[in-house]
Amino acid sequence: MSLGSGLARGLAITLRAMTRRAVTQQYPERMPELPPRTRGVIALFEENCTVCMLCARECPDWCIYIDSHKETLPPAAPGGRERSRNVLDRFAIDFALCMYCGICVEVCPFDALFWSPEFEYATTDIRELTHERDTLREWMWTVPEPPPLDPAAEEPKEIATARKAAEKAAEKAAEKAAEGEGRERT
Repeated sequence: MSLGSGLARGLAITLRAMTRRAVTQQYPERMPELPPRTRGVIALFEENCTVCMLCARECPDWCIYIDSHKETLPPAAPGGRERSRNVLDRFAIDFALCMYCGICVEVCPFDALFWSPEFEYATTDIRELTHERDTLREWMWTVPEPPPLDPAAEEPKEIATARKAAEKAAEKAAEKAAEGEGRERT
């Protein structure tokens, strides 16, 4: 390839780009349509959080701050023993440090963290990018519904096992009911 043909091809690409209309979205007036799996911010579903600290331990940036205390619960039945549980005092994420890798969302065993498509949380002060649990809870309501399951997919083993157990229990109940009706008639 000679120098002239490369230059001509480069100029042709430039001229094509110059003659096309620019596609500009007028952002504040018109909100962009985001893809369904957009990684905006991390939302917290506080009711599912057991304060296991797995998200904070696995975070490569150490940008998740969790504080908790133990609370003793009375026994559920008389003669039982007292139980203790962790109570969440503080859950905060510093989005100035976060690299949006999603490890915390993936490792959460109790589905307490979700990706929210929310992206309007900019501020002029970097110290204001640490968002506490109240803000993270508000973002939870912007999390989209999960996509529907594929109807052609195989039924999960847990659901199949539960369905079979329910069917067996229903069969036994029907047998007992039929047996009881047979006794009443005689």
